[in-house]
Amino acid sequence: MRLVRSLPLLCLLLANAAFADAASKPEFLNSPDPDMAKLPFSEAVRSGDLLFLSGQIGTVPGKNNALAEGGIRGEAEQTLNNVREVLQRHGASMRDVVKCTVFLADIGDWPAFNEVYRKHFSAPFPARSALAASGLALGAKVELECIAHSPRKDK
Repeated sequence: MRLVRSLPLLCLLLANAAFADAASKPEFLNSPDPDMAKLPFSEAVRSGDLLFLSGQIGTVPGKNNALAEGGIRGEAEQTLNNVREVLQRHGASMRDVVKCTVFLADIGDWPAFNEVYRKHFSAPFPARSALAASGLALGAKVELECIAHSPRKDK
């Protein structure tokens, strides 16, 4: 008898869980730039309240994938500007970033990268990891991927 009275409540809970699951499905977000949209990855993916950015390098928008001039500092500046643009395009900001992963072609560039990084982030800083790689896309000196807290606007 008790089970019969609980059945409507159970149905309501199951329906709510199904709705919540549908709302939490990842949303794959592409760049509005047609050349970038052709690449085999999304520029960002929203999953729940998190926004995962694909790695950004120091390419100058509208310059046919040309890297910014100025060595590590120039590329780092452009990379962080590119991160900012992707975040803003999808409703987030640099203050929403909770985790960064830095890939450097040369770990010796770490101090120079940090100088530029500090211009774009302030305390409290995101969590961060860094490593050197034997090569980055397009011969870049730095690549940065970020995760931001960015709740869906349709909640």
